[in-house]
Amino acid sequence: MPISSPHSKDAALVAFGAAVRVARTVRGISQEELAHRSGIDRSYLGAIERGEQNSGLLHLVRMAAALDTTVRDLMEKAGL
Repeated sequence: MPISSPHSKDAALVAFGAAVRVARTVRGISQEELAHRSGIDRSYLGAIERGEQNSGLLHLVRMAAALDTTVRDLMEKAGL
């Protein structure tokens, strides 16, 4: 289980996590598959999608690449 972030459930984290979840589900990719493609632990990815983790830049870049999109696109879809 990931360590809880002091910023857990911040509106920006929740919005970004939702954008990742939508991008993932639109592509028909399971959370486990995205985690594998991104090199991120599945439970940590789940916490990102729930807005519980403040992900680092490398994780953002890896998730975007695994989703065949850009960090910019994910941020825009999150309204950030």
